[in-house]
Amino acid sequence: MKPLFSLRGRANATLIVGLALLALQIVLIVFAPVIAPHSPIDADPSNILKPPSWHYWFGTDVSGMDILSRVIYATRINLLISVTAVAIAFAIGVPIGLFIGYYRNLLSTLVMRVFDFIQSFPVFVIGMALVSVMGQEIWNVAIVLAVLFIPMFARLIRAEVLSLRDRPFISAAVCSGATDTAIMFRHILPNAITPAIVQISISIGMAILLTAGLSFVGAGVRMPTPEWGLMVANGAQQMILGVWWAALFPGLAIIVSVLTFAILGDAVKRLSDPVTRGKS
Repeated sequence: MKPLFSLRGRANATLIVGLALLALQIVLIVFAPVIAPHSPIDADPSNILKPPSWHYWFGTDVSGMDILSRVIYATRINLLISVTAVAIAFAIGVPIGLFIGYYRNLLSTLVMRVFDFIQSFPVFVIGMALVSVMGQEIWNVAIVLAVLFIPMFARLIRAEVLSLRDRPFISAAVCSGATDTAIMFRHILPNAITPAIVQISISIGMAILLTAGLSFVGAGVRMPTPEWGLMVANGAQQMILGVWWAALFPGLAIIVSVLTFAILGDAVKRLSDPVTRGKS
C-alpha cells in the first residue's frame, strides 16, 4: 500500500507552488506598464514618505516615488540581471567543465587553478570590485555575476565527467571508434548535466541576493532605476523615523523571489532523484 503522500507527490506539489510564484513574477514582468499604478521613476516632492493608503498601496519613498510601482518594475531588473547571468554562466561553464573533466592535461590544471583563484575571494567582495571597475550598469552587473558563477557550473560538470569517463559504456564507445567529441557530447554530457540543471534555479536565487546586496551597498545599479536592493537601502535610512514601508515591501519582494527559485530547485532535485522516482 502506497503512503498517502508519496515522495514524488510532495515533489510535484512543491513544483506547483514554485511554478505559481514564478508565473506571478512573469505576469509582473510582462504587464508591468498595465499593473503599475504610477511611474516608477518620476519623483513627486509633494508626496514624500506617504504611508500606505488607497492611492499609494505601498506608500512612497523619500523622493516621492510610488513604492508599489517600483517594486513591480524592479522585478524586471532583478530577474533580467539574475537570469542573464546564470544563463551565461551555464552556457560557458558546462562546456569548460566537460573539457577539463575529460582531458587530463596542463591546460585543465591551469583552468582549475584560475577557478581556485576566483573562488578564493568572498563572492560579494570580488563582485563589488569588478562592478566598480566595469561601471554600475545593468549589463555589467550581469556579466560580473556570470563570471562568479562559471566556476560553479564547471566544477559540477567536471565532477560528473570524472565519475563517468572510465565507465564501461564509455570504453565500449571508444572501442566502437567514436571520436572524443562524440563521446563527450553524446555519451557523457547527457548523463552529467542533471546537477547543473538543478543548480540553475538555486543560482538564480543567489544572483538575486547578490544583485540586491550590491545595490544595497551602492555598488550595483544606480538611482532612479527601480531595483529591490537599492530600494531597501534608501528605505533603511528612514526606518529610525518610523517609516517602515519604504524598506519592508522591497525586502518582501526579495524574499518571495528567492524563495520561488529555492522551491523550484528543490522540486527539480527531488524529481530527478532516483530514490524519489522509485518511491512514487
